[in-house]
Amino acid sequence: MRITDTSDLWYKNTLFYCLDVENYLDTDGDGVGDFAGLAQRVDYLAELGVTCLWLMPFYPSPGLDDGYDVSDMYGVAPRLGTHGDVVELIRTAHDRGIRVIIDLVVNHTSDRHPWFRRARRSKNNPYRDFYVWRSDPPPDTSDQVVFPDEEDSIWEYDKRTEEWYLHHFYSHQPDLNTANPKVRDAIAKTMGFWLQVGVDGFRVDAVPYFLGDAGMSDRQQHDFSEPHAYLRALRQFLQRRNGNAILLGEVNLPYADQLDFFGGQDGDELTMQFDFVGNQHCYLAMAREDARPLAEALAARPTISPDSQFATFLRSHDELTLDKLTEAERQEVFDAFGPAEEMQLFGRGLKRRLPPMLDGDPRRLKMAYSLLLSLPGTPVLFYGEEIGMGERLDLPGRTAVRTPMQWSRGKNGGFSQAPPRKLVTPLVEGAFGPEHVNAADARRDEDSLLHHITRLAQRYRECPELGWGTFELLDQPHVPVLAHRVTWDEAAMVLLHNLGAHPAVVPLTFEDEEPGTELVDLLQAGRCRLDADRHVELTLDGYGYRWLRITRDGDIRLV
Repeated sequence: MRITDTSDLWYKNTLFYCLDVENYLDTDGDGVGDFAGLAQRVDYLAELGVTCLWLMPFYPSPGLDDGYDVSDMYGVAPRLGTHGDVVELIRTAHDRGIRVIIDLVVNHTSDRHPWFRRARRSKNNPYRDFYVWRSDPPPDTSDQVVFPDEEDSIWEYDKRTEEWYLHHFYSHQPDLNTANPKVRDAIAKTMGFWLQVGVDGFRVDAVPYFLGDAGMSDRQQHDFSEPHAYLRALRQFLQRRNGNAILLGEVNLPYADQLDFFGGQDGDELTMQFDFVGNQHCYLAMAREDARPLAEALAARPTISPDSQFATFLRSHDELTLDKLTEAERQEVFDAFGPAEEMQLFGRGLKRRLPPMLDGDPRRLKMAYSLLLSLPGTPVLFYGEEIGMGERLDLPGRTAVRTPMQWSRGKNGGFSQAPPRKLVTPLVEGAFGPEHVNAADARRDEDSLLHHITRLAQRYRECPELGWGTFELLDQPHVPVLAHRVTWDEAAMVLLHNLGAHPAVVPLTFEDEEPGTELVDLLQAGRCRLDADRHVELTLDGYGYRWLRITRDGDIRLV
């Protein structure tokens, strides 16, 4: 297969970049980022190497859950701009070769959504069945709540109609009744609308919840016996409207269950899913300086359809959840990266960004992002990661990592000209504040994390085998070292990462290669050859990393 054959599955070799419009750049001085500001930074994103922009919710919302409490699925929050501004942003991004996906929040709405306001007027209102109700007192469901520090049940009593409604998240976010065909039609219309506006797909929020069986006994008037049939129908609708569009799903489940949400080997449900298992074991590996937990997680990934893909990430817009680790393993990560109670969230995760967790150590940070971009799958960056932004621990919950982008040392970090008290979120302070960490300074520093990630992104785009190849762990004796190979048709690469502080000499043998075959460094000058025994020894600094292309006679690839 030629490199040009990969363009129809663009998502297998892209670099995703997630941001919240309200925290990116403010152009009208009201203290809130806007679409006009984001459009001004599209060239910055293109220069970084971003090829797909993921926008967090920008819909009208009461703002009680950072926009995930949607009150109008077709709208644009006025403080962020207009539909015209969204279209202009998409046009500008497409002009630079950047696709745009948006959050699709269909598990729940805000309790201020017109549907729910009508639903709670009476038990026979036409919109009543858009949500899930019960007339008898619910059992104890405290073990099912997503936010145990703020909710103690997934059922909330409604005084007006004297029934309880289902909500897996906050009580102000009633769950939609996805068993209702009218709700499913409404969701499809929402997708169709935004596809017509020009988006290239959706990041689908909380997928297992709107397909789950909680509350299904209250939906007996509808057949929802095969919820995955509904997910397949969504994918089919998407492909009919735009054959290149994707569904990137949030499915924080064990690998075996994730395979079901891909649609098994048919790959006809979600196009992509986040690899939460790999992410959490990566942090355990970094905490121990022992690559084995990550290696074991990667080896346990199920075989998926060639048209499906995992999304790899180090941080996201949520807390760094550690729920797939054992209690003892979770404590190891807490001890290494978040020992203070204020750094932890819900007892299961961390409300921190990576640079403070690694004490700002540039060696470990550069190794970590080299690892991210070289793991099998498609990498996802969260805004500010590329410059090494930190968090603000005095802010509640996940807001700690959703602070304004730091563009310069100037007023409000170059984010806004508004008085600081009017900013949508306070800026990070201290060693990771904008006077020390900002994009302007990083662009002028050739040794910065920004330039490092930009170089990695360029190499990543030149190496389709990273997104397409077959993954293979390589035997070697060093516990802190992850050595793996990716092979795609005739192309192959060897990736080495040292999670430990001490240098290592890594011996490798390639029985399937000819003596004299070259391994060419892609991140620095250098090359080496396999000896007569097909053996080579590769040096790694402490927290070092190397990308090497296996190059044979007649190979025309750029090295």
